[in-house]
Amino acid sequence: MKRIFFFFFLFSICFLNAQTKVDGIVVDRSGEPVAFANILFENSTEGTITDDNGRFYLESESTYKTLLVSFIGYENKSINLSSKVTYGMQITLQEATEQLNEVVLISGKQSKKNNPAVDILRKIWAKKRENGVRKFKQYAFDKYEKIEFDLNTIDSALMKRKIFKGLEFVFQDLDTSRITGKTYLPIFLNETFSKVNGDNLLKEEKEEVLGVKNSGFDNNQAILAFVSDLYQDYDIYENYLKFFDKSFTSPLSKTGIDTYNYALRDSAFIDNKWCYNIVYYPRRKNELTFKGDFWVNDSTYAIKNINLEVTKSANLNWVKELYIEQDFQVMNDSVFLLKRDYLLSDFSFRKKEKSKGIYGKRTTVYDRYTFDKEKPKDFYKADKNPYDLQYTIKDDAFWAENRLESLNKDETGIYKLLDTLKTVPKFKTYYNLVSILASGYVEIDKWNLDLGSIYSVVGFNNAEGPRVRLGARTYFGQNDPWRIEGYTAYGFKDSKFKYGISGKFLLDKNSRLILSGGNRRDIEQLGGSLTATNDVLGRSVASSSLVTVGANNRLTNINLSALNIEIEPLTNFRIGLGSTFRTLSSALPQDFSLDYVSPESPTGIASEIRQFDVNGLLIYTPGKKTIGNGVERVNVNDNYSTLLVSYTKGIEGFLDSDFSYDKLQFSYSQPWQIGGFGRLFSTLEVGKTFGDVPLGLLSVVPGNQTVFSNYGTFHNLDFYEFVTDTYLSLHLQHNFNGRLFSRIPWLRKLNLREIVGLRGVWGNLSDSNIALNAPASIITPLQAPSDNIYYEYSFGIGNIFKIFRIDFNFRGNYLDNPNARPFGVTGTFGFSF
Repeated sequence: MKRIFFFFFLFSICFLNAQTKVDGIVVDRSGEPVAFANILFENSTEGTITDDNGRFYLESESTYKTLLVSFIGYENKSINLSSKVTYGMQITLQEATEQLNEVVLISGKQSKKNNPAVDILRKIWAKKRENGVRKFKQYAFDKYEKIEFDLNTIDSALMKRKIFKGLEFVFQDLDTSRITGKTYLPIFLNETFSKVNGDNLLKEEKEEVLGVKNSGFDNNQAILAFVSDLYQDYDIYENYLKFFDKSFTSPLSKTGIDTYNYALRDSAFIDNKWCYNIVYYPRRKNELTFKGDFWVNDSTYAIKNINLEVTKSANLNWVKELYIEQDFQVMNDSVFLLKRDYLLSDFSFRKKEKSKGIYGKRTTVYDRYTFDKEKPKDFYKADKNPYDLQYTIKDDAFWAENRLESLNKDETGIYKLLDTLKTVPKFKTYYNLVSILASGYVEIDKWNLDLGSIYSVVGFNNAEGPRVRLGARTYFGQNDPWRIEGYTAYGFKDSKFKYGISGKFLLDKNSRLILSGGNRRDIEQLGGSLTATNDVLGRSVASSSLVTVGANNRLTNINLSALNIEIEPLTNFRIGLGSTFRTLSSALPQDFSLDYVSPESPTGIASEIRQFDVNGLLIYTPGKKTIGNGVERVNVNDNYSTLLVSYTKGIEGFLDSDFSYDKLQFSYSQPWQIGGFGRLFSTLEVGKTFGDVPLGLLSVVPGNQTVFSNYGTFHNLDFYEFVTDTYLSLHLQHNFNGRLFSRIPWLRKLNLREIVGLRGVWGNLSDSNIALNAPASIITPLQAPSDNIYYEYSFGIGNIFKIFRIDFNFRGNYLDNPNARPFGVTGTFGFSF
């Protein structure tokens, strides 16, 4: 969601000189587009390939007089260029009347056998571990990266729109992209300089960020986090390349011969190295693939240069173009090292040729390589925060020394432009609006407060009826060492006010020693998850969902106080120790009971639970990246695993606490990238409660009576349908990213994505706990899935209109339970690439 609002922002606020520019379309005699035709300037190695719709754009800093167009099965065509800029060309190819020369002939659906390009590809696979930094025991190099965003396809109609009234000065200097031929206006630039060290024996690598500079957003770490997650590093020799949370098959992959057509097009000396030029393009449409070409050395079989362009039919949202260039330098006559990496992405709401969009451009330059200088193993321990702006914001003298590629006049002008824009009131208004939509909070600068979240203002449940909520938090800056947050809510049915308040204090920045605490009095749908941390303001969506399946009446009055301390002795390894005191009672006693046997009660039955607990927590999130050094940090990525171990001790008698018990819980969550077959999410949870406790303290298998697909819940279970003191749960959800639908002709163009899920849980409830909760079972029968593992499976269709997903959920067993739902439909919406 934040990504899309970021692009909205770039839309709202909204110089390379070439000698020869051409664009147009290639068609056959019947007027049908010719996809993947070769376009080449005569007597050069500069060329491109037409896209799925036969269109092309080619630009060079040199002057050329002739354009060559060719494709298998058609006669070659030579076109004289009468001017340096030739746009709107329509080139018609004639079917070949004679067989092509045997050396260059490879049939349309290219053969995997007797294909010289495939033979070369196999040699690349055999040699890839001997190329680049992998040849050495240790390596180090400097890395300079600049990321730029530009508003593109600018025309007079856009400039005259009311949204830009008062901002006309931003259009004074425009130029044309050498990749797409579109006009663009640079509006954001971020620079990073790093030192990278690696050890191939230890299989360790560490990147130390030494400097960061960006245009106008030094304090907005949410933008920096977005940029860092959007453009992650990749290796073209790997089988799959990850962009925008999707895995694309690399043209150098061992599975490439099943995915791409390859053709040997040319050979030439490049930097005194004889190289072969191989063209590739996909065998099928609508898959996550590229088209382009690469030059490979004839002896080392190392890549000298490669171009990759995502095909327009690829199942990718909001990205109209994705273009990559990599250049390698030769060292010691045989070692090819990455020198420059250029990536351009054209973000747009539509993929039509003339639709307006945002360019995202990343240029990375590598230099000052050194090898075989060993570092101790402890050196590779990750830093607490590699993007700590307190240490990485550098002055102009630093950048003058460490920029490995100078800024051109356009890039230099971005800093000046943004400095000017920040003084324009209209720009500030746009910026604030998008910030509200992205964060959910309204900033009140003069009070150092944020009001929100705007997304939880309105709700509904059976106990409160319609509900309104207003909240606020302190906010002095991205790196606040403390933060206080609170809210108040009112239910129109029960006519009662609720509230919550919490505070977090960073006592030591280096060890991430944090003290937190608070109090909340509210109505809650407990049992939303099996393993939950002690977030005093945490509240499940089911507690006030506007639309539910069945009666949402198993609600609990909760008065929760918590005090916690946590520390991060090692990067991404947190240790927490805390205590809570809870008072629980049913919010609708006529529909839902928390009663239990109590010899101390005059009636022998108690309806309220008073409980004091202490809790120890271990959380390990390997691979997690964050930005910020305040009490609350911003996550950079989402592809990390989470291991959680929790121990809870209930202490009877302290503060009149009712029960003594022990609870041990473990969970492990992991996203898995399954090559070109999509992404799998898995979560394993195990827990056991030692001792006898009432329903309010048992482990409830999380049901879902909302209409939303909530990962981690069981969509066809009602709240409290299964209750356990011992459980084992597994959730699996796999998104194929359209790989299956892309093979069905009548579905292919819809770019739908298929999602399958499997969920299962086994649990047990001891006889003593059943006896203790006998009064509650009169209204709420207690049952555990102990006879058989309860399971559900689901089939989903995602990417409907690019934002909707529908899941069809099936209940596998326990169909004889009262009001059991054998089938249900849930859905969700959101923005994803």
